[in-house]
Amino acid sequence: MRLTTTGRRTGRQRSVIVAYVEDGPRLVTLAMNGWGEAEPAWWLNLQAHPDATVDLVGGRRQVRACAATGDERSRLWTRWREIDADLDALAALRSSETAVVILEPENQGAEHRTG
Repeated sequence: MRLTTTGRRTGRQRSVIVAYVEDGPRLVTLAMNGWGEAEPAWWLNLQAHPDATVDLVGGRRQVRACAATGDERSRLWTRWREIDADLDALAALRSSETAVVILEPENQGAEHRTG
């Protein structure tokens, strides 16, 4: 999907292509920067401005981002592990935990909002 965020410093629209899985009406992606140490700019942007736009084959959606936590993070991480058997080994290359990012449709009333 194409994810368009608002730049945390510039306020300009920034787009990036990220992989995702569907979780009901929500889209879920991993905040990784090629498994490097630094957080990806798009995730830093979403932390500052959680409202974003995604473009999918079926059209454009307005979303609100948050990080999954606790049991929900574990459940969603397991879904990603089903896609990539090397996920845990790759994540171990980073010193910090990889955020599991939920993109909640704007009209769904997100339960998991960043503060």
